[in-house]
Amino acid sequence: MATQKLYAGAKLREIRTRLSMTQKDFAQKLGVSLPYLNQMENNNRPVSTTVVLALAQEFGLDVTELSTGDSERLVSDMREAMADPILAESPAPLADLRLTASNAPAFARAFLELHRAYRQTHERLASLDEALGREDVQMQPSPWDEVRDFFHYCDNYIDAVDHAAEHFASRATDQGGIRAAAFRALKDKGVAVEIVDADRLRHYDPEARKLSLSDRAATETQTFQMLLQVALLQSDKLLEATLDLARFQTDAARAIAKIGLANYFAGAAMMPYGQFLGAARDTRHDLEVLANRFGASIEQVAHRLSTLQRPGAKGIPFFFVRVDQAGTITKRHSATRLQFARFGGACPLWNVHQAFETPGRFLRQLAETPDGVRYFSLARDVSKTGGHYGAPVRRYAIALGCEIRHADALVYADHMDISTPEAFEPIGISCRICERTHCHQRSVPPLERRLSIDENQRGVLPYEVE
Repeated sequence: MATQKLYAGAKLREIRTRLSMTQKDFAQKLGVSLPYLNQMENNNRPVSTTVVLALAQEFGLDVTELSTGDSERLVSDMREAMADPILAESPAPLADLRLTASNAPAFARAFLELHRAYRQTHERLASLDEALGREDVQMQPSPWDEVRDFFHYCDNYIDAVDHAAEHFASRATDQGGIRAAAFRALKDKGVAVEIVDADRLRHYDPEARKLSLSDRAATETQTFQMLLQVALLQSDKLLEATLDLARFQTDAARAIAKIGLANYFAGAAMMPYGQFLGAARDTRHDLEVLANRFGASIEQVAHRLSTLQRPGAKGIPFFFVRVDQAGTITKRHSATRLQFARFGGACPLWNVHQAFETPGRFLRQLAETPDGVRYFSLARDVSKTGGHYGAPVRRYAIALGCEIRHADALVYADHMDISTPEAFEPIGISCRICERTHCHQRSVPPLERRLSIDENQRGVLPYEVE
């Protein structure tokens, strides 16, 4: 089998810029000529093995960075944006999208930003009767989407915050565990913690220096909320510095992101990177064992597994997603080639939807996407009660998965026949960009395919995809 050539010009330029080196100096360090480096940075030549080795030896670079990054995400996002009906008459070939993502990533992001602004404007106009007369209507990106994209393009790994949380957790053993360490840290800040009968999970009174936690919340949730408060009080400067680098467009996005970073700190403190990565490998990623060992919930463990992308010490590249009963994706992240739909729901053939029908059970699935990549997917419901009679139950389902080549490292993949192609169910990303011609669950036709419509016959769908 021929080795796939590696074109990573944008990543090479990013690395050189990060090192504050000129092309001439960078070429000398890599042992190549200046014209050759220029050709690699412009994707006119693939990155050679000599350059890959030099990057590792001279700069200690994790060479997997060259084959990962934003390119696949940008291609997936642009394909979905191009599936918008307004662009249906002039679809861009997949090859063009890949060239744009690799050669002009800034342009690709600008295009996605423009499409996002268009969608939001369209949605506002659709409900114009509600917006009329309001002076606060502004045409700007959704703060929630802006924050979600920030974490998405950071590989869901925030290095400085992760290290700070790991350092905090390293002192927890001497203080009776992470929960006791959180109590101590808050006490040192002059904050009293009380467990009260309340619906609200967490309430902090800055004047009284009092943190109130609901007694209806699970122990791991209480611990998480205490650590979140620790992050906001003890690591505020670090969080603010990280937010400064992100350059959010609105105060609302910055505020949402700060809570997101505090949440990240809490999860990373409960499951410190090195310790958790080792335990995950030792237990073959058994979510229940890890949850018991680290005093966390199944969802917290699954989410944490998807963040283990520290350079030089990466875990398995997982995808993680949470959906509600309507199929709307409420959390999403992928360190794999599988990228979730930014608009609309997930593929109905995916086992995450079936998890609602089998509460308390793990569902396993072997799946194959239209690009031929095969995955192992694990799904489970994570319903959350309100804590008292009559309180609404929030029902979600989560899915955690990886490419099938990592199946040996997962206890859940044991005894599954991964060698038989027929064992893999065909799934897609979004119907408009899914190229499968025979799908009984298709909701809308694929954008880039011709349709055949015969009024004299009817199959599962009212048309055939050519």
